[in-house]
Amino acid sequence: MQAMVLHAARVPLTLESRPDPLPAAGQIRVRIEACAVCRTDLHVVDGELPNPKLPLIPGHEIVGIVDAIGNDVPTIEAGVRVGVPWLGYTCGLCEYCLAGRENLCDSPQFTGYTRDGGFATCVLADAGYAFPLKDFHDPVATAPLLCAGLIGWRSLRMAGDGNKVGFYGFGAAAHILAQICRWQGREIYAFTRSGDSKAQALARALGATWAGSSDETAPVLLDAAIIFAPDGRLVPHALKYVRKGGTVVCGGIHMSDIPQFPYRLMWEERKIQSVANLTRADAAEFFEVARKARVRTTTHVYPLVRANDALNDLRAGEFEGAAVLVP
Repeated sequence: MQAMVLHAARVPLTLESRPDPLPAAGQIRVRIEACAVCRTDLHVVDGELPNPKLPLIPGHEIVGIVDAIGNDVPTIEAGVRVGVPWLGYTCGLCEYCLAGRENLCDSPQFTGYTRDGGFATCVLADAGYAFPLKDFHDPVATAPLLCAGLIGWRSLRMAGDGNKVGFYGFGAAAHILAQICRWQGREIYAFTRSGDSKAQALARALGATWAGSSDETAPVLLDAAIIFAPDGRLVPHALKYVRKGGTVVCGGIHMSDIPQFPYRLMWEERKIQSVANLTRADAAEFFEVARKARVRTTTHVYPLVRANDALNDLRAGEFEGAAVLVP
């Protein structure tokens, strides 16, 4: 196999050859067709998430074909296309797992963080955490759904059923959720980096009622806001424009510190809610919704060996939608 490997934070990935890994009991091996590049990958590579497995193959938005199966895997056959997400394993025994909240497991493993991921030509995955993708035939278009879509969907559910929803940061997750919200009949308000006319144009093309910079005044009071940009300063800004009883959802795994803000912004039962990981139930629900809503992703393809360029372009905001690596 070929893999782009991280050996230390803030150091470029290196291309390496390794023996093909063999699946243990309960595991499958997946020949990777595409792996999207997530902002969480940036946080791992930049050292903003603590204690990654090193050396590490990043990447957790993986689509590929099962080509080897370990013992005790009765539910997946070779030749099937599957998706491998961020959540790679849970213990099944802690109080959170037993309560159906496996996304909060006390002893989890994460693809591309605490176990090797998808910036490679193949990957091992626990069969119980890989999702069959029978109705999704384009690996490149499907890859961003495995995190931007899944975490975005969980964020949207946390935001509630309000009609007017604001998105702070209009990247991979928001451009997927915008399509779902429009399918549901909601209004979308997109807040981008100052002067990011391309992201604002994409938001309008996907049906946003309004698109502007995050330093602009919102044109209406929002029922909820979801913050995808890793900037804690946006939290009090969003609270300012959420109506009474509304929710501000922080959809990222990493965010800069939230600055001090006056209590009056939270008063009248406004809420701040974080989102952690995903559950397999989220995935089953989301992929059905994505199919019905006919979600189409905007992607920018890079060969595997250009993983560093994809990460740098994502960091610099050089494209709209999602970067996707292909072997």
